[in-house]
Amino acid sequence: VGLEKLIMLMHKEKINFDTLRNTLKDFENFKVHVLGDTIVDTYTRTTLIGGQTKTPTFSLHFNSKEDYVGGAGIVAQHLNSAGAKVIFSTVLGNDNLNKFVTNKFKKTNIKTNIFVDQTRPTTNKNVFVASDYRLLKVDTLDNRPISNEIIDFFSKSLKKDKSNAIVFSDFRHGIFNQISTNKLTKAIPKKTFKVADSQVASRWGNITDFKGFDLITPNERESRFALANQDATVGQLSQLLKDNSNYKNLILKLGSKGVFCNTYKRKSLNQYFSLDSFVSTVVDPVGAGDALLAYSTLAMLSSKSLIISSILGSIAAACECEYDGNIPVKTSHVLLKINEIEKKVNYST
Repeated sequence: VGLEKLIMLMHKEKINFDTLRNTLKDFENFKVHVLGDTIVDTYTRTTLIGGQTKTPTFSLHFNSKEDYVGGAGIVAQHLNSAGAKVIFSTVLGNDNLNKFVTNKFKKTNIKTNIFVDQTRPTTNKNVFVASDYRLLKVDTLDNRPISNEIIDFFSKSLKKDKSNAIVFSDFRHGIFNQISTNKLTKAIPKKTFKVADSQVASRWGNITDFKGFDLITPNERESRFALANQDATVGQLSQLLKDNSNYKNLILKLGSKGVFCNTYKRKSLNQYFSLDSFVSTVVDPVGAGDALLAYSTLAMLSSKSLIISSILGSIAAACECEYDGNIPVKTSHVLLKINEIEKKVNYST
């Protein structure tokens, strides 16, 4: 059913698989500025020894520890892996994880614009894994809103920015709040393509704080929370989001169900449409939304089509789900997935 839906949508819009491949090739022509919360995702891998007899405590044998740059940092890396020129603005603490993040970015072509806040740690989320089970997550962070000094620091860099798109990647760890979001949005140059995503695992954000953006990519749960609405259909939810945020294009992430999309492009034949997930086997779903955000943004810059954007974004998200750990998705990964889907389509027709 999922592939039939894809085929019908591509046929209506006169899109083929070569269209998708050619769109990917165009990504290297764009420059994108990402502003958002950096998260260092730590995987502490263990083996379960057993439980204590006196207290309900797991006893674990330590095997290894791996750190990954996550949050807005991985969005920047996805864009870089896709071929775009990238500027990354963020806040870090004055600590060892700051060194880890900055060293990672030195190995890439990404230009960094980092404000070191002496009063907070670099955000770290450490998950303890035994076999394939996530037993516990320990967060080290400070979620206080950033100071006016930091808002001014980022506003100045945004005002003089000449990127094709600016992406606000919000994890609600201090950078974005009602005051800062309004000021930072006003600092974006008028003709720049504006993208926003609010991804909040353990806190709550509000995607409707991002007013008048060209593309937003929230998930269903966060959208319902922001609108205080549990009962609307996803179609109704997309309209409510439009009423409250005045977006131009929406990719509403529905987890394993795929995405629901809405465009207010007047000449579009498919104003509302949905796509099923392209994931073959879920290994680790962490970071799928970040991959979608990056590839959808570049596809919108290249094609101006929400359909092409949502297809390539969904394929990139599927690639991320099929890897262990939060790692950047390369265009070669996406091309392999496109080839895999094309073969399935040919077999079924």
